[in-house]
Amino acid sequence: MHFDKSPKEKPCCTLPTVKKLLEQKRRRGSLAVPPPTSTASTSPVPPTTVTDLSSSEPFTCTGAASSYSDMAVSYEPWTTAPESTLGYYTSHPVPSYAAAYNLPMAPEYSTQQQIQGFIDTSPHSYDYQMTIADPTVASSWSLPGPSQTTQHCFGPPMDAAKLEEARMLLNSMDYCRATCQDEDGDTILHIYTAKGLRECAFAAAEKLRDVDRLDAKEHKGKTALLVAVTANHPEIVQDLLSLGADITACDVNGQTGLHLAAHYGFPGVLQAILSSLRSADYLETRNFEGMTPLHCAAISHSVTIKALSTIGPADHNLQAKAAEKLSCVQMLLNAGASLFSQEIKSNKTVLHLAVKEGNIDLVRYLLRNPLSNMKDFVNMKAHGHTALHMAAGLHGNPHQKDIIQLLLSRGADPSIRNLENDQPAHLLQSDGQGEQLKLLLKKRSASSRRRIMSLQDQE
Repeated sequence: MHFDKSPKEKPCCTLPTVKKLLEQKRRRGSLAVPPPTSTASTSPVPPTTVTDLSSSEPFTCTGAASSYSDMAVSYEPWTTAPESTLGYYTSHPVPSYAAAYNLPMAPEYSTQQQIQGFIDTSPHSYDYQMTIADPTVASSWSLPGPSQTTQHCFGPPMDAAKLEEARMLLNSMDYCRATCQDEDGDTILHIYTAKGLRECAFAAAEKLRDVDRLDAKEHKGKTALLVAVTANHPEIVQDLLSLGADITACDVNGQTGLHLAAHYGFPGVLQAILSSLRSADYLETRNFEGMTPLHCAAISHSVTIKALSTIGPADHNLQAKAAEKLSCVQMLLNAGASLFSQEIKSNKTVLHLAVKEGNIDLVRYLLRNPLSNMKDFVNMKAHGHTALHMAAGLHGNPHQKDIIQLLLSRGADPSIRNLENDQPAHLLQSDGQGEQLKLLLKKRSASSRRRIMSLQDQE
């Protein structure tokens, strides 16, 4: 780190900044299989390999726009580079307090990788047959209700001896080293958190809490808590929350810890946050694009399914990530997130988002929820379009018929017109498949009219 100083003063801290860690990670591209959950070592010395697939994914929610290309996710995983390739660290001396632990340079996090986007248009081609994700995939997380205060433990407990050693190290540091921020806003806590050094991070968090700087923000507006979320360290997330970190903190884009965990598909981190909630209102927090964490989770799951359709179902990394992201959707709903929430700009619900991307896995899961007013949910409009209108626009998508049948089975009304006065049947493609679906919609519409007339006669 490089802190502001007078011409006669020497730099009081030489830690590499989080910005440097981010730049280094961008040069990584080796493949690794992500585990269902992240468990960090309790030692200040981090593991030498990394199995976190998605911490390299960017997060930019622009769900209300006509294109969802900004929500695309990079699927190039990374692993810790050999010592010979650690450009920054091989050309810079290790800081004195890092040397005290003989720390190897550990994995970093990134939130702004350059990625290949996908365009939010109706026609998609999916040349794969994917096993439907099990909707009970997250049942093992044992989520508490919003009013409960049960604390879950993530990973093994901290090593008391190493924690005490870390505290002594922090106490022996110069005040500036231990508590100040560098030119990018990074504190020593940001660095330790990004590197997954749990005992060091805990000791640093105690130090910063004592001077009321636990929620200090770096140049992207991230507190140490948000860094821990992005780096997929649920145990550090829990530690910081237990020390009083602000659970409602957001970055420069309005993204809270829930938004980030939902987008990246980190069930462990998500549970750590949910287990600390005191109010269900936090589940409906909007980022600066007007999206709730549930919207972010739905869009991110669709991105992964989109990648699977391109790469193929044999990619076990993406299969695992798709399951984790679907479990995040379920965890949010179990905790009390509302299916009826709409994006501020586009008015889309999670069902609209899933249908528009032809994400039959997510559509099927959402429609399995035992809503007493499911018909109202299915027929909600987003700027005049129901989910059935969007399904009718999925020209060339092999799941189009299945999605339409699912919607109809849950009460979708084919007689509803959009702002252009079009019914879903008017938006179908003009080919053999389109003609078959048109007959299906007309048949269902006629059946609905007969049922309504019968009810009126009974009255």
